[in-house]
Amino acid sequence: MDSSRAARTAVIVGAGIAGLTAATALARGGWQVEIVEISPAEATSGWGLCLTGPSLRALAGLRLADSCLAEGHGMTTVTHVDVTGEPAGRIQLPRLMGARRPAMAGIARPVLHRILHAEAARCGVVVHRGLTVVAVEQTENGRAGSGPSAPVRVRLTDGTVRQAGLVVAADGIGSSTRSLLGLDASVDYHGQMVWRALVPRPPWATGIHQFAGKAGTAGLVPLSGSLAYVFLTENGAGQSFLPNARLAPRLQQLLEPFPGRVEELRHLVAASRSVVRRPVRTTFLEGSWHRGNGVVIGDAAHAPAPQMAGGAALAIEDGLLLAEELGRHESVGEGLEAFTRRRLQRCRTLVETSVTIIGLEQAQRHHDAYALIDACHRQMAEPA
Repeated sequence: MDSSRAARTAVIVGAGIAGLTAATALARGGWQVEIVEISPAEATSGWGLCLTGPSLRALAGLRLADSCLAEGHGMTTVTHVDVTGEPAGRIQLPRLMGARRPAMAGIARPVLHRILHAEAARCGVVVHRGLTVVAVEQTENGRAGSGPSAPVRVRLTDGTVRQAGLVVAADGIGSSTRSLLGLDASVDYHGQMVWRALVPRPPWATGIHQFAGKAGTAGLVPLSGSLAYVFLTENGAGQSFLPNARLAPRLQQLLEPFPGRVEELRHLVAASRSVVRRPVRTTFLEGSWHRGNGVVIGDAAHAPAPQMAGGAALAIEDGLLLAEELGRHESVGEGLEAFTRRRLQRCRTLVETSVTIIGLEQAQRHHDAYALIDACHRQMAEPA
């Protein structure tokens, strides 16, 4: 690779939502992009996620919203049910894609990743599996597409070296690349474990249902015409490990105190072969998100708690807007500074709001949490 081509090359660490969307957006902007991903296979957990209005809006900017809506399940409402099993209100989410399009969509993670991988490949992005970055050397500050040499050298786990004009750390909340760039962020655990179980979608589940409990919250998110996932947030839990064989029985036990339709969900969980349990952790990178020609995006920069279902939206927006700001500025450094300025407060708001909702849930102040969720959805509906 000659030096002029190297200065227009991006190495992205992580083939998750942020990494794949950034790769596609950069490739469309004329960058030569490769992704290194430590996972040896394109495997994802068997449950799903919510593509909120901002997610769909950003995906529309990548011309991928229609594909996701076609394979997911469009929704407009969140129905809240109190601890007695009685309705406690309904949130009508903002329709950012127009009055005839759903406000949000549930989608299976493997489906979303397949769509993102296919588009990145179509744009010429190369994904190297089983590799990651172990060293980053900033050699100079260069201008995109010019300069005598590439500003960044990265060494991979197989000993090979890449010269690039940009390095993007999109390797998640525990990002090692963030540290290699000399940036640091604390990761906070909030005393909750979140459960997900892939189940058949009940006919009554056309939108999100959330059930308040005395010791946690539970709910159901449709993913397609036939699938949904049950979720449960367990309060006061330590970050302990449970073997796979114990996950479904334990989730059934945690769902026992909930009245009404949750009993039906318990029976669906009993037959599920895809149950996961994860700690609720958050992080936010204060100050600059870049060092030289390296930048941190997605959960590596700002990981909210799942209560706002906004992590995917922030990740997709990051990928789209990173390419946009780099295209607006002559130097990579100027583009990265503009990107951070544009993203900082919006991402901080979502992360901090999600943490506040955790506290409200733990204090059994569910109605206050519902109002805050509604207000934050409307705030996130503003242009990114």
